Amino acid sequence: MRAIDLLIGESAALRAVKSLILQAAPTDISVLIVGESGTGKELVARAIHEDSRRAQGPLLYVNCGAIPQGIFESEVFGHERGSFTGAERKRTGYFEQAQGGTLVLDEIGEMPAESQVKLLRVLESREVMRVGSSKPVPVEVRVLAATNVDLANAVARGDFRHDLYFRLKAVTITLPPLRERADDIPLLAVQFAREFAARNGLATPRFTSDALELLSNQYWPGNVRELKNTVESVLTLNRGISVLHGDHFRPHLGSPRGLLPMPALRETPPIGNELLLATMLEVRREVMELRSILENAIASSQSIVEEPLPSGRLSDLERDQIQRILSQNNGNRRKTAHDLGIGERTLYRKLKEYNLE
Repeated sequence: MRAIDLLIGESAALRAVKSLILQAAPTDISVLIVGESGTGKELVARAIHEDSRRAQGPLLYVNCGAIPQGIFESEVFGHERGSFTGAERKRTGYFEQAQGGTLVLDEIGEMPAESQVKLLRVLESREVMRVGSSKPVPVEVRVLAATNVDLANAVARGDFRHDLYFRLKAVTITLPPLRERADDIPLLAVQFAREFAARNGLATPRFTSDALELLSNQYWPGNVRELKNTVESVLTLNRGISVLHGDHFRPHLGSPRGLLPMPALRETPPIGNELLLATMLEVRREVMELRSILENAIASSQSIVEEPLPSGRLSDLERDQIQRILSQNNGNRRKTAHDLGIGERTLYRKLKEYNLE
């Protein structure tokens, strides 16, 4: 399967990421991939490589933060035999190893300051100079950079060269954290369960709506990687289970999305601005989605009959509208949420609230 197809989700943010990948991949333009740990930066780099003219060449990942500072240049640019104590033979650096392909410099913000100058020179000259050599070696390599820190702030602090920063960020692809695309969580969870079941010769389990709602409401500091590990852990500990409920996941989960763990206090602490704002935004979203359902119900009723709407509570009208659209869509919840103008997570909650599951 192509890497771009492994970027699972239908949110606007993820569609924008895929669009940028398809636009940037066929060119040789430098791309900076930005995102929190676990959001899928490596997958984006692979997708760019696969859709580039270098797809048949090597794809090499280098974690800049994992290379000791003293040997960084030797590892990345290579060295000649005898160039320093312990250099008993010539070493081909990562640039030469990636010849004709793509070199991904992960955690680029951790690159030593003195090495940043040499990297900039390589990007501009397309030549590397091995440590201990005076002969440049031409390299035909596309460089992608990835980071989970704000490089603009690093530049402002003087920790990262501004000229290298602008050279690397010709195109910037920013991966949203999972908490900002919560509607994609059910799709991801089901896909991870399907893949795990296939690898282990098991039947793919079904998720109940309360399980999917529980997962969608989590904060997920480890993002997609954390969600995948959680699903696989639950399936491992409940091997062969056919239906996954919320209770299967609760022991493995931390704080709900938007909330941070807090120690117990004798007195009720004041509500922080961040939490208050998040709560207000959530209430506003709920009101807007309820309004969307009711407006659709009113429009539908008026288009069918030229009579006043039946009297009754708003909740009854909302329930009838959801039930009608769900029936029209033969139980397809994703299409029902779309037709109602609400998120899938909200639909799951409403189905449970009105006993329509």
